[in-house]
Amino acid sequence: MAGTGRSPAVVIGVDIGTTSTKAVAYDTRGRLLAAASAGYPLDEPQPGYAVQDPYRILDAVRETVRATVADLDRPVAGLSFATAMHSLIGLDADGEPLTPSVTWADSRASRQAERLRAVPSGLALHRRTGTPVHPMAPLPKLLWFAEQEPVLFERVVHWVGIKDWVLLRLCGLLVTDHSVASGTGLMDIHTLTWDAEALAIAGITAEQLPRLVSTTAVLPRLTAETAAATGLPERTPVVVGAGDGPLANLGLGAVHPGMVACSIGTSGAMRVVVERPGVDPLGGVFCYALTERRWVVGGAINNGGIVLRWAGDALAPELGEQAEEDLVALAARAPVGSGGLIMLPYLLSERAPHWSALPRAAYVGLTHGHRREHLVRSAMEGVCQQLALVLASVRSAGNEVREIRASGGFARSGLWRQILADALGVPVGFPAGPEGSSFGAALLGMQALGLISSIDVAADLVRIEEVIRPDPAASATYATLLPLFAELYDALVPTFTSLRRLAPGLPPEPIPEPPPM
Repeated sequence: MAGTGRSPAVVIGVDIGTTSTKAVAYDTRGRLLAAASAGYPLDEPQPGYAVQDPYRILDAVRETVRATVADLDRPVAGLSFATAMHSLIGLDADGEPLTPSVTWADSRASRQAERLRAVPSGLALHRRTGTPVHPMAPLPKLLWFAEQEPVLFERVVHWVGIKDWVLLRLCGLLVTDHSVASGTGLMDIHTLTWDAEALAIAGITAEQLPRLVSTTAVLPRLTAETAAATGLPERTPVVVGAGDGPLANLGLGAVHPGMVACSIGTSGAMRVVVERPGVDPLGGVFCYALTERRWVVGGAINNGGIVLRWAGDALAPELGEQAEEDLVALAARAPVGSGGLIMLPYLLSERAPHWSALPRAAYVGLTHGHRREHLVRSAMEGVCQQLALVLASVRSAGNEVREIRASGGFARSGLWRQILADALGVPVGFPAGPEGSSFGAALLGMQALGLISSIDVAADLVRIEEVIRPDPAASATYATLLPLFAELYDALVPTFTSLRRLAPGLPPEPIPEPPPM
């Protein structure tokens, strides 16, 4: 490994998240040296909208980099970026935003996505681009703009993601990496080029999109304005980086085939690194790039820790907003399987493996004998059962699962950890530190800049603190319930459809808080 002398080289990983940006400085030994974060709102001006001000995010990037640089006592070898995927911004000829940043949580393109999924070419499009046909993705979003905002749509010169725009402002170049592009529904993951059929469906040209580059592409310098705003020299190289999901695998050290990264924050995800792109026959998983030779196959779920937060608000409000420990203790009083109570945790519709905006949450099997502890525990079990469905889809795509590493806010709870291991039926390892997308971005940057030999070193730099093994009896119970859990989705689709059809004539439903990632 290069840079292992007295003062190892330092790279700052900048993670542009849904509700905050984090800038974290690491050296080539994997040590965290300095960090800063800055938050910003996720606006919901109308039902289904989830948008942000790009300038607020740009300010957060500059602010966090400046604060991190100020805390360091050595030079910075470079910056490297991670980003929340699936965002979309329309720009004018001068690179100024004509739209807000439309985030992955924005669901207004639900009907456009359903229309695309219903035709035979929908699954073929998914297999070719690696991106499920879902309202989170830029392709259905572009259709929405073309149909609902045609005048604005015609004015847009370039369509970009939030990281693409930030890099344009920082370095003066308009590029997008293969990882972010693989989450747009517009790039053929097998040829690494913009997909002609997807572009035709969207009604745009390749010239309206950024230039495609590798995730390890290096932009050679910062603009003078950026240098002044961050305290870095203009000659500081910037590594374009990748999506936060693939980089989270890298940050957990899950970089070899068969090593699965699982995360449960407010939402959740499960991903495995593979050497060739591809999805399962039924289209239950995504396939996003990490590098040209490393791909991440998996699925994201909308409903993770937010389900427990909802359970606290709705079922035990007297515990207060910060009483997660007491809520989990309440759930621990209920038996494995919650006395035959099943919760479909689709409070915010769902993504993997069904990729539909239709579903709603439901309790099934409720009897007069069930109490709050059963309802809370079944909510936690529902999240883990949903991840078990995603894991099954990962396996259906032909991937071996040898090891699972997990991270996220849920990992603070011993009960969450055990339910996850029991539901998955596989031992789950938990890392000692908070490594994640920012660490993954820094490692990718180190490889791009020649400071480490390979991102494979991540597997050695991440120390597993604890391994939770499944309890055989509990795991057998969850395995018995999983087919019922899976069948309930299909059984309730007609009900979900009818509810949406009737919604305009019913009293308005409360708007949930959108989940941060």
